[in-house]
Amino acid sequence: MAAEKAEMDTLKKECDGLRAQIEAARKAVNDGNMTAAAGGASEVGRVQLKLRKSLKGHLAKIYSMHWSADSRQMVSASQDGKLLVWDTFTGNKLVAVPLKSAWVMSVAFAPSGNLVASGGLDNMCTVANIKSASPKTIRELDAHTGYLSCCRFLSDTEILTASGDTTCCLWDLETGKQKIIFTNHIGDCMSLALSDDMNTFISGACDSLAKLWDLREGTCKQTFSGHTSDINAISYYPGGNCIITGSDDCSCKMYDLRADQEVICYQDSSLNSGVTSVAVSNSGRLIFAGYDDFNCHIWDSLKGDKVGVLSGHDNRVSCTGVPVDGMGVCTGSWDSFLKLWN
Repeated sequence: MAAEKAEMDTLKKECDGLRAQIEAARKAVNDGNMTAAAGGASEVGRVQLKLRKSLKGHLAKIYSMHWSADSRQMVSASQDGKLLVWDTFTGNKLVAVPLKSAWVMSVAFAPSGNLVASGGLDNMCTVANIKSASPKTIRELDAHTGYLSCCRFLSDTEILTASGDTTCCLWDLETGKQKIIFTNHIGDCMSLALSDDMNTFISGACDSLAKLWDLREGTCKQTFSGHTSDINAISYYPGGNCIITGSDDCSCKMYDLRADQEVICYQDSSLNSGVTSVAVSNSGRLIFAGYDDFNCHIWDSLKGDKVGVLSGHDNRVSCTGVPVDGMGVCTGSWDSFLKLWN
């Protein structure tokens, strides 16, 4: 026993040494900062978006929403046990998908617009066809040993899931089997985002780390530390060279994949609530972050200033999303409403 403990201690020391070396190497190449680099950029000014629509239909907390590739339809998931597909131009509900388990935490729209996927405390990813006469479950992907926190389609035949069992997984929808299991996080995996070219994805977890993965090799390529609590939300910055994370430590951070480190932190001493969700405008200049304080705050990504707030919800803002065309932003909340702003 004593020998094992001694070995553990030497390994811990070795790990700490390697960590220090990595930090030193990162510092050595850190030759600038965002404040100086963005010094010449003009101010954004106050960003005041108008509430255009409130989508009413859910009867319980909304946990997740996802835009369709056509920037018109959107799917939302609520713990009333329903997925609702909306026409955001008219505010009408197009499809209601009943769920076996009401404890849903995540929803995704396939790029084709034919399929939606959802999952939650049932540890399963359920894929439904919404183009049939009535929504039909075509697959139940059942291999995770923890809750399903996030899912994203690559195509109508492949989907990526993140789970509370600390893993992410790529599935083949035709066989219903796992293709690749991504293991490296040491805490519940809370969110993931796919790159535009679908070759890589990023994940954020309760180990307060963000990771970059290669879908072709099935390996973790980069790890980003700096947050002091769970990372609840993660998103690619337009162009794919940076990522934005949102955490329970009340901050959002931007990490640069090329520099392999944090570039800027978005934090306000008066904001004492955790970040639940993040979305980035198409220009990349604005970051929309949903918080536990019932608001969605808008940050200037270059200057690091808070430039606006979307207030109107009566409970935690649980999800935010910018459509592909970038023409607005949607916020979903535990107050059971979705709101469209631009």
